[in-house]
This record gives sequence, structure tokens and C-alpha cells, in this order.
Amino acid sequence: MAWHEDLLVGFDLETTGTDPRQARIVTAAVTEVKGGEPVRHRAWLADPGVPIPAETTAIHGVSTRRAAADGRPAPEVVAEIADALRGYWAASVPVVVYNAPFDLTLLDEELRRYALPALVAPGGRAGPVVDPLVMDRALDKFRRGKRTLEAACAVYGVPLDGAHEAGADALAAVRVARAVAARYPEAGGAEIWDLHDTQRGWHADWAEDFTAWLRKKGSAEADVDPAWPLRSRAVLPSN
Repeated sequence: MAWHEDLLVGFDLETTGTDPRQARIVTAAVTEVKGGEPVRHRAWLADPGVPIPAETTAIHGVSTRRAAADGRPAPEVVAEIADALRGYWAASVPVVVYNAPFDLTLLDEELRRYALPALVAPGGRAGPVVDPLVMDRALDKFRRGKRTLEAACAVYGVPLDGAHEAGADALAAVRVARAVAARYPEAGGAEIWDLHDTQRGWHADWAEDFTAWLRKKGSAEADVDPAWPLRSRAVLPSN
């Protein structure tokens, strides 16, 4: 059975900010999907322990007050999310994450923040991971326009009700991944671990090209981390 016709798990975080080195988890969702339809769903609301900026609340709808009142302690939530992902990977179930280096790196940083075991044990690797953003950028390289999840949903005909709600985004990411796989045999016909490794190369190629473009534009932040599905830990500061 092709990987995209078997069990897939969508994963998404909504956070306090856009820097995975500093942001905290506010909500998270893990959604099991078979044949494009959800069959099991888990969701978390955490108290991040820091204020949630108003502009971020405007995106995902969770205020500092609500998180403090209704959210569970962040260390408990972070540990449970990591355990869930490790369990799927131990069973070789692909975890679908749109822009995986953001969500997985942020989760790994949260684990480090609370002195919890790293997402991946030394010598191990995170995966299998399917990243629809990486696949879409590589396989439809010259398409103009944004590459957000919302934009990808429009391109691939995937409904997205409630964007920036973790559960809705997790399900949409899986459906986009299935649509990419159906459209491009390079993705859909690959064995899952081969696809995982191919995505690593695709991301590294994109990072090299994007870094060159940023340098040409004179950007002060011209180095794009080529590591995937987690950013290089060596470039992340300790907390």
C-alpha cells in the first residue's frame, strides 16, 4: 500500500511567536488520518508561562488569560506531545508536519527548556516525517505566490476550516500531503523512508538557493539552516 493511502498522523502547534528558539507552545494537535478522513484526534492547551502577544492571540485565538486559566502545565503538555510522536515513529507511522523544522525544533527546544529527554535520542533520527511544504516547493518549484498552508490548500483543492486552529491545520496538512502524492509520482510512489531522505535533500537545496538569494539582496540574516526535519541543534542557544 502506498504511504499516502495508509495511516498518517497530522501534527501542528500554535505558539507564542515565530522564533522556534524562543517561542512556547500554546496549543497542539495530533490527528490520525486514514484515507483522508480523521479517525482519532488529540489536542492540548498549555499555559506557556509567558505572556501571549496580542498579535499572536489575534491569529490563533488563545489569550494569556485563557491559557493561564484553562491550560495545563507546559512541562506536562510538552512531554505528552513528544511521547505521542515518538510512539508513532517507533511504529513507522509517518508524521505529517507543514514546515516541519519549525514545529519539531520548537518542540525539541521546549523539551530542553524543561529538562526533558530530547525528541530524538542521541544517534537516532526523527521520522518518518512528511513535510508538504518541502514537497510542494521542490515539485512545483516555479509557482509564484505564497507557500503557506492556506495557499497550498487553495492550490491542491483542500478545504481548510478554521485556519490557525491546531486540529484544523493538522488535518489540512495531511490532506495536502495526500494531494501532492497523488499529483507527483516522485512523492506518491516512493517508499516512506526514501521519501523522508529525499525531502532532506530537497530542503537543503532550497536552503542553499534561498541563502544565495538573501545574500544577493544584502540581508543581514542570510544563512538558512539546511537541516531537516529539525534545525541543527548546534545553532540553537541554551536557555
